[in-house]
Amino acid sequence: MTPTGEETRGGGRDARLDERIAGALVGAAVGDALGGPVEGYSPDQILQRHGGRIHGVVGPWHGEDWRTARPVAPYHKGDGHVTDDTLMTHALVRVYARVRDHLDAYAVADHLVPDLMTNPRWIPELEAEALPLHRVFLAEKWLVARLHYGHVDPREAGVGNIVNCGAAMYMAPVGLVNAADPAAAYAEALDVAGAHQSSYGREAAGVLAAGVAAACTPGATPDSVVTACLSLAKDGTRAAIETVCEVAARHTDFESALGPLRAAVAPYDTVGPDYRSPSLGARRPSRLHAIEELPVALGMLTVARGDFRQAVLGAVNYGRDCDSIATMAGALAGALGSPVPEDWAKTVAEASRLDLWEPARTLTAVTREIFDRDVRRRRAHERAFARMGGPGCSD
Repeated sequence: MTPTGEETRGGGRDARLDERIAGALVGAAVGDALGGPVEGYSPDQILQRHGGRIHGVVGPWHGEDWRTARPVAPYHKGDGHVTDDTLMTHALVRVYARVRDHLDAYAVADHLVPDLMTNPRWIPELEAEALPLHRVFLAEKWLVARLHYGHVDPREAGVGNIVNCGAAMYMAPVGLVNAADPAAAYAEALDVAGAHQSSYGREAAGVLAAGVAAACTPGATPDSVVTACLSLAKDGTRAAIETVCEVAARHTDFESALGPLRAAVAPYDTVGPDYRSPSLGARRPSRLHAIEELPVALGMLTVARGDFRQAVLGAVNYGRDCDSIATMAGALAGALGSPVPEDWAKTVAEASRLDLWEPARTLTAVTREIFDRDVRRRRAHERAFARMGGPGCSD
């Protein structure tokens, strides 16, 4: 895929660090909220239910019956409410704010798990204050069972969990802390995600973080982001991204790409054609497979040429696990510098009763601190190496 003038329409060439961090975190939350009400359905079902494609915030799938209608009760998905993707992302930002340095699997055990268990917060989908633990999915409850109650080594706690997008969906902050350094983001995210996931679920967390870090690089394009992801991704995750993005490069609108992207990722997806009735081999470890969400998010970023609105709408209308796909697409497009529509962000913030910009301000300050600390550590290493007869310190 050769970058073109169209690929820069996201507008990210001159965005500052604080703008990229705000774009990624606010963008992820907006994508999450737009995708939530249609999660689990197919593009055709979405089309029939809404009388056309979704172009913004919509209400619950079952309307006023959201409290009791299956399969999503008792969650109020829709009307601008964020889901557990955003709750977990903001929780990870709070861990960075507490540690104020790079994270590892032990930080998940020492800080993220207590945050989920002990601090009641406003949960938009429950329309009430509750512990985040009471909202997150079983794959995230695993963190509490394994780390708090099971006292498992945090570096190995993810083994045995459902292999899904649970870790990848909230890994954007790791990419932002390592802005413009995809390899460092990949390594840190793999360490953090080891407490939560294994196999291709853990791999996707590393690659998503790398993609966000790559998107922060001045002059980055969707093509350069995909290239950075492919340089680091392993096994089925790499193959899925390469295949999906090759198909995506042939499309310029999400409508024409919906079917082809699904067909491209299907051989690597273990869930199967019916999202609500997973196959027998679904979500099991494998070196041949990948989560669906990350390749499709990168594919929609490619189709949209980096434009936030089109990337997120493509992800939302794709259906299936579209809140997580749109979360990832929103984070990537936002990190590239493509503006998040103000009306969407305002609606989601007000409906969810969340300050979507505060986590970005917090993470920007922490990211600057960590970078300064990294420079001091690198200089100390250079001086020590020079005293052993190595090259002198850099300027």
